[in-house]
Amino acid sequence: MDQIQEHRARLVQVQDRLRHRFGTPTWHVKLPAVDELVCTILSQNTNDINRDKAFKALKERYPNWEAVRDADPAELRSVIRIAGLANQKGPNIQAALRDITEERGEIDLDWLKEKDPEEARKWLVKLRGVGPKTAAIVMVFALGMPAFPVDTHIYRVTGRIGLRPRDLDISKTHAYMEQIADPDDFGSLHLNLINLGREICQARKPKCPICPIIDLCQYEDKTE
Repeated sequence: MDQIQEHRARLVQVQDRLRHRFGTPTWHVKLPAVDELVCTILSQNTNDINRDKAFKALKERYPNWEAVRDADPAELRSVIRIAGLANQKGPNIQAALRDITEERGEIDLDWLKEKDPEEARKWLVKLRGVGPKTAAIVMVFALGMPAFPVDTHIYRVTGRIGLRPRDLDISKTHAYMEQIADPDDFGSLHLNLINLGREICQARKPKCPICPIIDLCQYEDKTE
């Protein structure tokens, strides 16, 4: 059995165990693609609660994305400050909205649904503040396109479990997970691996004794 086949076989077992433990999770309320893009930029390096507070404040303050694009930068930073890194996220959001306007003449991303997934990905990552993870989240959760988002939790747990080559960097792990997982499961698997990373397989002190996949895991420094 080659490495890819080995990882696919292990992933099937891991996915079944995680589904049994956490259920089949669903994404937060499905948003239009531009909303999801902005929400995901806000989510970077913060928790879900503060992301949602910042997004709500943004929607309450501005009537549409054109108003956000053209807002006073200092005011926008103040509105989204609770999400953290406002000095970075504010300019990134406005730059992305300007780029979309220049490309399309309006602020809309639904046209990407007609594109090949790889074309859509390449277009999205050209936007300021949009990396592979943000692009994949917009694709899989808002555009209904096959993409597997990899964040720090997923990168950590896939390495420990043995679902990817250990020396594979995070940017290449997106494509590798898309190669070994079933596209129909990208969204729910993404969420359950995050659940595993947040609740059990934590960075500093994983809770190995209560892990549902401990016998499948290849992590060498398991805790007792």
